[in-house]
Amino acid sequence: MELVPVVDIRNPAATSLVELDRACRTHGFFLLEGHGLDDVIRNTFDAARRFFDAAPTVKNAVRRDARVALGYNDRELTKRRRDHKEVFDFVDPTQGRAAHHNRWPDDVDGFREAMCAHYDAFSDLAVRTTELVFAALDLSAAAVAEHRGDRTSSHMRLNHYTVGDPVPESERGDLNELADVALGEHTDSGLLTLLIQDATGGLQAFSTDDGWIEVEPRPSTVVVNLADCMQVWTNDRYRAALHRVRPMDDTDRMSIPYFSNPQIDAVIVPIDELVAATPVYRPFEFREFINARGADNYADAGVDDSQIADYRIPSD
Repeated sequence: MELVPVVDIRNPAATSLVELDRACRTHGFFLLEGHGLDDVIRNTFDAARRFFDAAPTVKNAVRRDARVALGYNDRELTKRRRDHKEVFDFVDPTQGRAAHHNRWPDDVDGFREAMCAHYDAFSDLAVRTTELVFAALDLSAAAVAEHRGDRTSSHMRLNHYTVGDPVPESERGDLNELADVALGEHTDSGLLTLLIQDATGGLQAFSTDDGWIEVEPRPSTVVVNLADCMQVWTNDRYRAALHRVRPMDDTDRMSIPYFSNPQIDAVIVPIDELVAATPVYRPFEFREFINARGADNYADAGVDDSQIADYRIPSD
């Protein structure tokens, strides 16, 4: 068996679901093929490259600030240390809040159109992928219907991992220390993440069986990793994927995740069908959790960020 299995989402075989189940128990990663989105993905990468190659004035015009938490940033923190990357974030372009939160750069041809097309396509793919995970869990139709992601509370990010510090030397004086890795180890906070990555490589996942393993780029596949709320839903049967990115020594890297989240006011609690004896987690509202997790991404709060372990029910 491959450590990171490939599943054809058009027609998943029984054996591939067994491999998916094993992967979700040990590290939380698998790959999707058969998604039919190659053209969308190509357009997204091309537009993202045009943005990151644009002049600093173009990117700084859409820089995140205290008033608007989305847009461009090159000094994000993971566990209080600075990442080796620059990013661009946006939320569902079809929603009313997008008019306030989303910032679109000028003079980057086709950028907004490509991002909107990607958001639409990957919102649909997220629904199908969640159903695929539930098929591996053999959940009832009623449980599947009650547990879905919501595109209006999900979001997208463009990642550009640079060779060396992304911040100009003249601006580093009072910034947090740069991390030893390009992106520090962490789990995502929602249900699952759909990631496209270029051919550079560097993404690693922690497996309970094999330690740190490579999630190597494979043409025409989408990387899936499970997130914190899925671990809670499955009552620890499946793992939120602990992952990191190695430093870029010779060439830069781009990756683009779609973070599929529950409804913002959803109460997250283990699914009854997956609780053999007692639930491992107490109920919590997703809004509370995501706000706590995101509080220190751009400013050092002085303490480590919130984790789902904070909601675990103490054992006797």
